Amino acid sequence: MVAAALICAAATACGATGEPAAADTAPITSAVAPPLAPPDPAAVGADELGEVPILMYHQVTAAPAGEYDQSPAEFRAELERLYREGYRPITTAQYITGNIDIPAGKHPVVLTFDDSTGSQLRFTADGVPAADCAVGVLERFAAEHPDFPARATFYVNNDPFEADPRALPWLAEHGYEIGAHTASHPDLAGLDGAGVQRELAQNVRAITAAAPGTTVTTMALPLGSAPADPDLALAGTSDGTSYRFAAVMLVGANPAPSPFGPVDPGAVPRIRSGLGAVPFDSAYWLDVLAAEPARRYTSDGDPGRISFPRASADRLDPRWSERTHTY
Repeated sequence: MVAAALICAAATACGATGEPAAADTAPITSAVAPPLAPPDPAAVGADELGEVPILMYHQVTAAPAGEYDQSPAEFRAELERLYREGYRPITTAQYITGNIDIPAGKHPVVLTFDDSTGSQLRFTADGVPAADCAVGVLERFAAEHPDFPARATFYVNNDPFEADPRALPWLAEHGYEIGAHTASHPDLAGLDGAGVQRELAQNVRAITAAAPGTTVTTMALPLGSAPADPDLALAGTSDGTSYRFAAVMLVGANPAPSPFGPVDPGAVPRIRSGLGAVPFDSAYWLDVLAAEPARRYTSDGDPGRISFPRASADRLDPRWSERTHTY
């Protein structure tokens, strides 16, 4: 009787022919929700022709010595303000190429670091960024706020970050942008054309040798000083190495225009980061943008589309016209 019951059960499961029952051969499916479409641009007040704050940092140190410096706690406080006010970081390369992919209703901000000092990136004995260096503070903040990625641009000289060979490969592997800042940080206004090109070509050569595969897309002027021929800050060649930058960054001024508007790639403004210590620093401009929110670049959530109110259409650079959406 037991054997007969087992045979019957097997026949029921397999079907009369001995083949698996249809229920067993049916494909297993699971419901996967399609990705959510971005909201209507008007609903989030999207204006991708608005201004973008590009912040400039130097030292992040326990004992700030100048108006360009912050303590780790002050840097953390500025990140908290940016997050609270809806800013999300992108790199300078993403800014100047218009590759801005942040959530709808949020505002891009660019964090830039000049001079490649050890206070910006320093490693522990375990090979991870020290908690009190700029990268360590930013990485920890991003880990605590997953919707605020650790993105920044580092403008480096030759032998950067105290000549630590791990630094540039680590930055490249972790999605940071590495930009040019000349080989030896001279005042470019005091060099002839050959000297300007030599400084930038040597710098690009050192960066790409230390972090193979890196494309150096943007540069920052040392001391904010342009060469006599400004075009040489954008492109040139020396000793077999050529360079061509999509943007040249100034020192301390005001928010940058939208990359889809009247931006001059040879003179992109930045804001000195600070907590109100000097005129027109980041605290000043973030206050202005908070009080006048219509000035800010506000994302529509779709990186392939450029949305803005019809009233702002006169600020659009015509070369972007095929991607626009107005409301």
